[in-house]
Amino acid sequence: MTLQMPQSWEYRLLSSAEEALKSHIPNPTIDADHSVVEAAYAHCDKVTRIHSRTFYMASGLLPYEKQRAARALYAFCRVTDDIVDEPGPVEKRKAELESWHRRIMATHPPASDPVALAWADTKARFNIPNGYAEQLIKGVGRDLHQIRYATFDDLAEYSYGVASTVGLMAMHIIGFAGEQALPYAVKMGVALQVTNILRDVSEDWHNGRIYLPQDELAEYDIDEDYIAAGQVDDRWRAFMRFQIERTHQLYEESWPGIAMLDHNGSFAIAAAAELYRAIMDDIEANDYNVFDRRAHLGKWGKIKRLPGIWWRNRNNHKSIN
Repeated sequence: MTLQMPQSWEYRLLSSAEEALKSHIPNPTIDADHSVVEAAYAHCDKVTRIHSRTFYMASGLLPYEKQRAARALYAFCRVTDDIVDEPGPVEKRKAELESWHRRIMATHPPASDPVALAWADTKARFNIPNGYAEQLIKGVGRDLHQIRYATFDDLAEYSYGVASTVGLMAMHIIGFAGEQALPYAVKMGVALQVTNILRDVSEDWHNGRIYLPQDELAEYDIDEDYIAAGQVDDRWRAFMRFQIERTHQLYEESWPGIAMLDHNGSFAIAAAAELYRAIMDDIEANDYNVFDRRAHLGKWGKIKRLPGIWWRNRNNHKSIN
């Protein structure tokens, strides 16, 4: 199969990003005691540390105010994911997601809802458009009714909802040069989500979902029984090589956008992206077998990559400026 980067999804998703940005109304400052707000941020810090060592490490490279805002963003996303993924009837999860939607959009959440409270404070401090949070909740909610994706264009649209929106919100926390940074954030989010999908093929299958594009699976003569059996042969390797090659290209095409972020935050975003990207290296090193072992990057593997990422990020800024 010849690699051809699709273009239609990029324009469509960029339009969604611009719409959310331009329709934004500034968030009012929340009305809560300082100690209560600090406790809410501490809770988000704990959630991030428990659930994502990579994001926790990368966000630790940010200045303190941006660091805790990034972890409030992570906690908001984590709660949203957990509601959709928890066991139980779909209708019950839909109702819980709608309730969470109302709470996370509230201007003054109660102290008993620390993630919503920290997120409301973060939105107000960093002027984050509510439209991106709306798009994320809608995107994550797709898992309640859609479990297959016909084409990569369809998958890119899903990836925008669950991942690009996160990058677009993070961009407001970091600080960015202007609307010219939006296409890069959109593409980076798609790359990150596809990396996640390639890593979690087996887990997703056991949850009843296949995110891999159905038309591309068919082109490599791979059906659902094949995935259920966890079969790794030349067809699967060729399919995964194609997926990884395209995803690497997305990372490369999104990299210049990191230089459009504020200097005191760009290294953290570069680290988060490059450390996550390295998961694909582990998939390749394990002969594309994502069925018997979950690909990952250990703590030392992350640490030893940081100097190289720092240097590349520094040169990236020089090339743009």
